[in-house]
Amino acid sequence: MISVDQLVVSFGGFDLFKGVSFLVAPKDRIGLTGKNGAGKSTLLKILAGKQLPSEGTVSSPKDTRVGYLPQHMVVDNTKTVFDETKTAFDEILSLKAEIDHLNHEIATREDYESDSYMQLINRVTDLNDRYLMVGGTNMEGEIEQTLKGLGFERKDFTRQTSEFSGGWRMRIELAKILLRKPDVFLLDEPTNHLDIESIQWLEDFLANYNGAVVLVSHDRAFLDNVTNRTIEISLGKIYDYKANYTRYLELRKEHRETQLAAYRNQQKLIEETEQFIERFRYKATKAVQVQSRTKMLEKLDRIEVDDEDNSRLNIKFPPAIRSGTIVAECKHLSKSYGDLEVLNDIDLIIERGEKVAFVGKNGEGKTTLARVILGELEHTGELKIGHNVKVGYFAQNQAQKLDENLTVLETIDQIAVGDIRTRIRDILGAFMFSGEDVDKKVKVLSGGERMRLAMIKLMLEPVNFLVLDEPTNHLDIRSKEMLKNALADYDGTVLVVSHDREFLDGLVNCVYEFKHKKVKQHLGGIYDFLQKKKLESLKELEQKTKPGANNAAKTVVAAPAADDNKLSYEERKEINKQISRLEKSVEQSENDIARIEDEIATMDQQMANPEMLNDASIFEKYDQLKQELEKVMEQWTEYTEEYEGLLKQKTW
Repeated sequence: MISVDQLVVSFGGFDLFKGVSFLVAPKDRIGLTGKNGAGKSTLLKILAGKQLPSEGTVSSPKDTRVGYLPQHMVVDNTKTVFDETKTAFDEILSLKAEIDHLNHEIATREDYESDSYMQLINRVTDLNDRYLMVGGTNMEGEIEQTLKGLGFERKDFTRQTSEFSGGWRMRIELAKILLRKPDVFLLDEPTNHLDIESIQWLEDFLANYNGAVVLVSHDRAFLDNVTNRTIEISLGKIYDYKANYTRYLELRKEHRETQLAAYRNQQKLIEETEQFIERFRYKATKAVQVQSRTKMLEKLDRIEVDDEDNSRLNIKFPPAIRSGTIVAECKHLSKSYGDLEVLNDIDLIIERGEKVAFVGKNGEGKTTLARVILGELEHTGELKIGHNVKVGYFAQNQAQKLDENLTVLETIDQIAVGDIRTRIRDILGAFMFSGEDVDKKVKVLSGGERMRLAMIKLMLEPVNFLVLDEPTNHLDIRSKEMLKNALADYDGTVLVVSHDREFLDGLVNCVYEFKHKKVKQHLGGIYDFLQKKKLESLKELEQKTKPGANNAAKTVVAAPAADDNKLSYEERKEINKQISRLEKSVEQSENDIARIEDEIATMDQQMANPEMLNDASIFEKYDQLKQELEKVMEQWTEYTEEYEGLLKQKTW
């Protein structure tokens, strides 16, 4: 579908890509990963035709439709939400306009027997068929379904797009791309402006979509749930695996270990051979052997070990000064913007050392309450900040507030005081700004690099209560893990506004859900909260589908009790059959896994022998076994999940 051949991208003598080649096939679900600045967004722009490479080609069939969502875009503010989204159907709308025009012409003509009249009838028929084929009759239903899935309510449809924040306008652009149903989706951080529910909706949409998907995301759970192939960009090269992100990490580690083992064995062989040649070079009796081994070295296909980008964020928050037991307390707190009430009668307590998350749909007041706690917004009701509480704030737009004309070094030098001034370069190095990077202007930094710079500014403040509003947007996966670990080790209090499930998992022990102007506390982690939410939504669904409370309805429901019992028996019988079948499948898969792992272990021993490295077939067989093991593991996972799901249903 899209072919990339020997792609080279250079910036001022620096090669971002060095001869990269790969193919995007129909139904591929590709996740582009790599550290900030590796070139993920640049590669998407090239695939979308928005940027030309320095060398190489990107080609695709002429009729290939591409839907590209960049991280930042200029959006139109002159229409309502519904009308702006409707522009995604330009082809359908133009068809409809032409059909209406021709129908009007047919209605006003009377030359029913003429050739031109018949041509007109045929043209309208063809256009109607086309209109039905491209989904013209269901256009408004699709718009409504997509907008609601992305978090809009029906009352929002008639509002002007100018009334919405940048994040919500990005959702409108995403809705337009989804509705155009391109052959290839190119999505750059599509989850950055989505709440958890909208992310889950988008996951389902993309997972079931019939075209190809290439996306950049730092949301590990989103990548795992959507992608089936991972391309990592590192040091100008790519590493391509047919696996989701988590499985890719395992395969990449195995590949590197195998590569290193083969490299060490070959280096040992080369060293021993060179020693033999040097030792017997001038002995006539060994001349033939020396010549043979010299030729062998010349023909030897040298194994190269892939360079590995080990740069990583090294964050450690300074010790927090001790605060009072109660860090922040709200009583009957409310907040309105004019006539728009956002929060109503909120009660909330955050205690020292707690790590809490604010979650919920965008626009429900999460950031508003965070800013109220910071003292930035007026409100009604009572807000109490505890004794000796020093607050540090990291906002979504913190990176945009940096002075673009300053260098990285100048930005930190302006705020550093005391002994910190002597360690500025060390601090910058810990945040992956080393060497010439510190002299870069802020305006040339990537989104992730700006976020890291803003994070340094936060860390230089002596605080004991961190309020972080979407801190992971634009951070790569490794940097997010480092930030998460640093926050977990931090001995102060943390409040995080975030939609990133993987980031919150294992970090927070209390979740506050924002919904309908209220806040509800959920003790436990983020996945405990999500599991409860699913159970609650199922209960609501059951309540909605129950018949009315009138006597007639009760009689109808109660009548077929005997049939229900019989059906229940048949269902039990079928479930038992499936459980038995799956038990055998799981057992067979486990036997196959054990067999393949034994074969791989045997080959590992063989590959440790330097003499075996000259046999190319051993590496081919080794790779085949690895691929076979991966397939069997996937089957075992599917069988196990299905088996466990049926066991949960079996309550008798």
